[in-house]
Parts: sequence; C-alpha cells; structure tokens
Amino acid sequence: MNEQDLKQRKEMDLRMDPEHIFKFDCSKDVSCFTKCCQDVTIVLTPYDVLRLKNGLSISSDQFLDDYTIIRPQPRRLIPLVILKMNDQDKKCPFVTQEGCTVYQDRPWPCRMYPLDMNDDGTFRLMTDASRCLGLKEERSWRIYEWLISQEIIPYDEMNDLFSEVTSPLRAQELDIDNPDISKMIVMALYNLDKFREFIFDSSFLDRFDIDPIKIVKLQKSDEELLKFAFDWIKFGIFGQKILRIKQQPDKKAQE
Repeated sequence: MNEQDLKQRKEMDLRMDPEHIFKFDCSKDVSCFTKCCQDVTIVLTPYDVLRLKNGLSISSDQFLDDYTIIRPQPRRLIPLVILKMNDQDKKCPFVTQEGCTVYQDRPWPCRMYPLDMNDDGTFRLMTDASRCLGLKEERSWRIYEWLISQEIIPYDEMNDLFSEVTSPLRAQELDIDNPDISKMIVMALYNLDKFREFIFDSSFLDRFDIDPIKIVKLQKSDEELLKFAFDWIKFGIFGQKILRIKQQPDKKAQE
C-alpha cells in the first residue's frame, strides 16, 4: 500500500464529529457524476419508502412491486427492503445522465453520501477520492452544515422512531412462528396504504380507543400513520401500554 493509499485509508477510518470540516462537491462538472448510483446496495427504511412512493405518486403496492427486493432475515421479523437496481447496467432506476429524478425524496443513504454514521454517533467517509472525485473539490462543509443542506433531520427523526422497534428485535430472539405476524409488521411499516385500509376497513377502531383528532390525522397523513405503526408494533409485540383497548359493555349488566 503506497503513501496515497495509506492517507486515504486514514481519512476513511477517521471518526468525525458534527463540527468537523470536509471538502466535497458533486455536480455534472465532476467526471464521476452518478457513478456512485450504480451497483450499490441501498437498504430502504419505512420513511424512505413513504417519501419515494408519494414523490412518484404511486401506491405502496406498486412501489414495492416495481422498485424493491424484499429479503427476509434469519430469525428476524422485519426483512431488508432493498432498492432494485436496473438489470442491464445495475444503475439506480431513478438516475439519468442529468442526475437524480427523485432528488427531493431520495433515500437517507443518498442524502448522507459521502458520509456514513458510526454506531457512536460520529461520522466517517464511506469512500475515498480515488472513487469519488467530488472529494477533490474545494468546497468545504462542516458536517452539521452538510446534514442541514441535505434535509436529513426528518429522516433521522423517523429513523430514531424506527430504531425503537428494530433495536429490541435485534437484542432478543422472539419466539414467534406465525408468519402472519411478520406479514402484518411489514404491512404496517412499508405498505402504508394497506395499513390504512386495515385501520379503517376492519374492526380496528371498534377495538381501540383512538382520539378523534388522531383518527383524522391517520386518514390524511402518511407521516402520522407511520408513527402510529411504530406504536402499534410496540404495543402488539413488546407489550408496551401505548394504545388503549376499548372497554366492552357488560352483556349481563344490559340484560
């Protein structure tokens, strides 16, 4: 390994805080423009799916069928939902020579690039200047400035709520053999259209005491619906007393 390789390796291993300054710029003037969008594995969070399907004005079903690969994980209730690359060139289906066609709703990893986050909350470079020429550009950023410019905050907020579901599932192996439970969880997290139907077209609202204002929000807002999905899973799987079950009338008292 030569001196340049060692320098790049050291930069990639560096743990950086939000005040750290790094140089990066990406545009059509950089010769490797959109190459980072090819032959890459992008795992989508529920909020990524929400934003993308709404940005494309299609249903959850259509988005999941046309643009994702759902890969089950051994001993896990939640599968990996992976963005499907084009068969021919392995490029992201939303990328053209002009750039990203879903830029306003691009997934969290695309917003973070060229940064990634460590488990301790610090940041690191996920590539080096030999592969990403944007790192050779002169524009400087503090990491927190970069995150704000990429509108990462709502993604982080939703991902924090998602981690309240995934972290306990990783920490314990739940003895759940019923495949229908896993299907229900995937529906709640990734297929919000079907989850909304489940809430409003079944006996759900007859069984749970939901505030009327909350019900209106669940009808109109996918973001509110996703937050409710997190609570529903924490109630149903972990037994957290987040939702209230309606008291059923005493039949004997009515007789």
